[in-house]
Amino acid sequence: MNINIECTNEFGNWDVDFDWVKNCAKSLFEYFLEQDEIKNNCCLKDYQYRSVSFDFLFCDSGQTHSVNLEYRSKDYPADIITFAVFADSSSDERFVLDGDINLGEIIIALDKMIEGANEKGITKEDELAFFISHGIMHLLGFDHQTQTEYDFVVEWQKKALESMNIHYDKI
Repeated sequence: MNINIECTNEFGNWDVDFDWVKNCAKSLFEYFLEQDEIKNNCCLKDYQYRSVSFDFLFCDSGQTHSVNLEYRSKDYPADIITFAVFADSSSDERFVLDGDINLGEIIIALDKMIEGANEKGITKEDELAFFISHGIMHLLGFDHQTQTEYDFVVEWQKKALESMNIHYDKI
């Protein structure tokens, strides 16, 4: 399976290593789909495809505040917003085009990500990997409206990060 990832950086205060982001996202995505509990309960179940696509937009919290207000009617800046277009569509609206599934977009406020890394005493890359794993879980159709759902998402994020030798115990 091919994993196609596009990245755009609109945040001028930190140069994002797109190759690192893409490799990290691919590793996390592959890890998640190797887990039966994820694979058998995600939005890709029962679909035939050769590739998946998704995008990253890196920006600042002012931009996520605007997006949050316009699309979610929430008046605060978010650290991450995921538009899971495939997962959030009804099954009759989901489509596979030429063997590809477009999962959606992950928007990350890098100023909030850097602030969180500094507060937790971890590297920016480790915090970014956590955000990436969180966004991917949303793209796969996992939400966290209840504490049980939140615990499920975070537990799988920790396992996926540990598979990459990132021991994220300061969440």
